[in-house]
Amino acid sequence: MNQKNKNTKSLNDLKEKYYGKVGTPKRDHLEEGYKTFKIGVILKEARMKSGLTQQELAEKSGTTKSYISKIENDVKEVKISTLQKIVELGLGGNIELNIQLS
Repeated sequence: MNQKNKNTKSLNDLKEKYYGKVGTPKRDHLEEGYKTFKIGVILKEARMKSGLTQQELAEKSGTTKSYISKIENDVKEVKISTLQKIVELGLGGNIELNIQLS
């Protein structure tokens, strides 16, 4: 039986219920916050996969442990140029930027 539980809601359903539809100010604010949060999560996962501490990544990329922590915990937004430096110098990787138009 592959029937959906009537009480089960998707993440999108919940966001619409509590924040409105995409395009409304409250929902757009939520989605923008998610994008910066996602960058921090991706950076943390890459750092951990590389076996580096925040301190080690900071030293390799020429920044501070505090700054790395703030990015990972969505306390501070990061410029693309700074993120690129952290990824390239600190993690030995590269960043791909993708723009999608509707």
